[in-house]
Amino acid sequence: MPTIEQANDAYNRGDHTTAFTLYHELAGSDSPAAQTSLAYMYQNGQGTQPDEAKALLYYQKASEKKEPYALFNLAILYANGIGGVENDQFKAHELFMEAAVREIPPAQYEVGLMLERGLGCMQNYSEAAFWYEEAAKRGHLEAFNNLGVLYKEGHGVNVDYDRSFLCFSRAAEGDLATGQYNLGLLYDQGLGVAEDHDKALDLCRKAAYNGHEKAKEIIKGLQEDGKIVF
Repeated sequence: MPTIEQANDAYNRGDHTTAFTLYHELAGSDSPAAQTSLAYMYQNGQGTQPDEAKALLYYQKASEKKEPYALFNLAILYANGIGGVENDQFKAHELFMEAAVREIPPAQYEVGLMLERGLGCMQNYSEAAFWYEEAAKRGHLEAFNNLGVLYKEGHGVNVDYDRSFLCFSRAAEGDLATGQYNLGLLYDQGLGVAEDHDKALDLCRKAAYNGHEKAKEIIKGLQEDGKIVF
């Protein structure tokens, strides 16, 4: 019987045919980790033809054993109504939460997002802040950014521009366009940091370069007015 490490090694080498064969054998022996990886390969057509039904089957098998990434990937299907399931925000929130308590950072972020927006659950900004912070502790850039917004706006937490600055800085350091734009706004407004319009413009440029639409509009407007050369 192959080991999960052998299957993972084959996958990481890009040998999807071997990885698929090994995961399939391990999945038949009821390995939840192998079932999750096999489902992912069926979902994305790696080492086999894409097969939504089989992907869903193996995600469900692994999620019954509470395999964290199976819970997370299954939640994505329900959140978007893809992969052979109906859109079900309540089910998605339930699955994301199960993955979040098992310390999966993107699941913690998704739980925070759903709580902030009231998707599949009651809107609760303080709980959203808690889960964003859990994801941020584990390096999740979007979580840093969204937590920064909550501290800036005082949603679910006390207004704290210093903490907002720290959160946006971490997101911006990770080259997240939204974090760069939001950090630029703090410099522009002198919130949590000394006012610095040159720094604000530099961050806006970076955000625009990374695809932030609002930043692109601002830079374009300044260019058209002849105020900057990008």
